[in-house]
Amino acid sequence: MKQLSVPTALLKDNMENFCFVLPALFVFCTFYIYPFFNMMYLSLHEWRGIGPMHWVWFQNYQELLTDKIWWDSMGHAAYITVIALTFQNALAFALALACDREMRMNRFYQVVFFIPPVLSEVVVGIIWNWILDPGMQNGVHIGLLNHLLYTSGLPQLVHNWLGDPKTALTTIAVVNSWKGFGWGFVMLLAGLQTIDKQLYEAAKVDGAGAWKTFTNVTLPMMMPVILVVVILTILGSMQVFVLILSMVSKGLVHHTDVPVIRILASMQGTNRFGYACAQAVVFGIILVGVSFAMKKLSDKAKQL
Repeated sequence: MKQLSVPTALLKDNMENFCFVLPALFVFCTFYIYPFFNMMYLSLHEWRGIGPMHWVWFQNYQELLTDKIWWDSMGHAAYITVIALTFQNALAFALALACDREMRMNRFYQVVFFIPPVLSEVVVGIIWNWILDPGMQNGVHIGLLNHLLYTSGLPQLVHNWLGDPKTALTTIAVVNSWKGFGWGFVMLLAGLQTIDKQLYEAAKVDGAGAWKTFTNVTLPMMMPVILVVVILTILGSMQVFVLILSMVSKGLVHHTDVPVIRILASMQGTNRFGYACAQAVVFGIILVGVSFAMKKLSDKAKQL
């Protein structure tokens, strides 16, 4: 049997490997690469979705720079993200620290804490909409939260949580944090379980208390995991969309607008697909920039 030369055999092996990767590469190019470049191309046009496209160069981007509603929506998304970075991740870290210890029903708590993230955002939004419902029927508050506040002797706290522009965004941010803390909890718990227990024993021998052990052992060892959780939290919270649509009425859309909702409004409300693509490009650039900045921080933290 004739043997192939080394370069020919190597080429054959590479071609066989490429054939295995080719289906995934085709799917990636079809549903990611091509839409991305097509979106950038459309952002340079004025297009109503049907009919001819008109080349407008960078007029959509120039208009976007002065679009107050768009930048307000960016501010709303940033506010939701800040609440998630503080409240959501603090809750996830505290629960991960609790479950990392030897305690009864440890596995049960881990399962319960991971239930909110796997629930449908539409289902979560509808349930919380019912909980926060400000309406009354036969003199009784329909919403569970207002009903509990009223029956607990705190009628002054009864409020239209989603109907008041002053509280709507904060309420959505808290619900979003409740919905997403489970992902951070799982990642942080996994990171805690990888820390060598001998480090804690050494710290105990040296006389370090609980706070000293946390700041000098746990926190430095967990910093890479924390930064990954922070990056994922920023990317997820900035793109919150379905939860808001399922919770908020259309009458308050400008008070709870986020970038993805503005992109959808540009396509459905005004049929300006080119302008919507320009919004998506700018939004994507911002998210990529934040990701790279956090990656730099992560690399520096690993060098410390």
